[in-house]
Amino acid sequence: MTEHAFPTFNIARLPKNLQGTFHALYSNGNTHESYLPVNGIYHGDAREILPKIEPNSVAASVWSPPYFVGKEYEAHLTFEDWQNLLESVINLHFPIIKPGGFLVINIADILVFKDHAMPRVQADAVNKKRSPVTREDVLSAMRKYPAYSRNQLAELLNCSEQTIDRRLHGNNIRGGKHESQTRVKIVGGMVERWALEAGFYPYDRRVWVKDAAWENSRWASLSYRSVDEFEYLYFFWKPGITKYDRDRLSAGEWKEWGSRGVWEFPSVRANDDHEAKFPLELPRRVIRLLTDPDEVVLDCFMGSGTTALAAIQENRRYIGIELEKKYVELAKSKIGSGMQRRLISESQNKNYADQP
Repeated sequence: MTEHAFPTFNIARLPKNLQGTFHALYSNGNTHESYLPVNGIYHGDAREILPKIEPNSVAASVWSPPYFVGKEYEAHLTFEDWQNLLESVINLHFPIIKPGGFLVINIADILVFKDHAMPRVQADAVNKKRSPVTREDVLSAMRKYPAYSRNQLAELLNCSEQTIDRRLHGNNIRGGKHESQTRVKIVGGMVERWALEAGFYPYDRRVWVKDAAWENSRWASLSYRSVDEFEYLYFFWKPGITKYDRDRLSAGEWKEWGSRGVWEFPSVRANDDHEAKFPLELPRRVIRLLTDPDEVVLDCFMGSGTTALAAIQENRRYIGIELEKKYVELAKSKIGSGMQRRLISESQNKNYADQP
């Protein structure tokens, strides 16, 4: 066993039916002679880099994968590709999360999931009609002038032929006649299944309430669909001894968010250097809740470096993985600035403490 993997309890004192399981969990079966150094951002595909991390060494992995909503960095993925990516990444986490540690995934449902099999929505948008002509108006005119063509009815009622057709047949199809219908895709069940198959167990889930994304929800004006204003955090547990320490948070923090199922804080309003940043508060809360100082925090979709910055602020070590080279450089730059600010702050605090 490695130093990270060695348990703080006597496995021989566990029930006989658990001893074999725990021996397997805490043993290091990897034959690598060296592993990725901590406190580094690594460029490449997470599926290739995750196996290079020391087994049983990561206290918590917190990340947000591509959401399959058409962002630049995921545009090349089909839905099958996207599923395979997440399933593989989750599976590769099991060997490297320490027993009793956590995998935390921040994700949202796919709100405009294209479904060719879904029937077209027949929308009677009563408050958006350009013509006041009703179905009863058309039927009344047809009874009065049974020989009239659709064109003659339109002239009589001072409307278009399309309006006559829509009122008669209700074929006002939302989204266009040649576009695939969209629906909401619930992703939680898929993520849970992939985690269970990897060996993790669902431990908890939180809801992050953010700013309502009105600009991205204009399509909701002709439906009853809600505005996009929340995401999920799914907590998965690797079997093992889990340290439970309420002193990681203050009494106020436990009351305000540590024991609360709904977390409410603003999203990043200016995605000026990355398309999809989450706020520093999101990984910071997870890190403070689940880990101790000097433990290792992982983010395999590092993006602009937010999780690493949160780890540094909370005196944890970090490992980051990022596919896009430009974001690797961005993350390293931000982390360098964050380390410099931390050193200056520590120096100022020390000088203040040394004053008579």
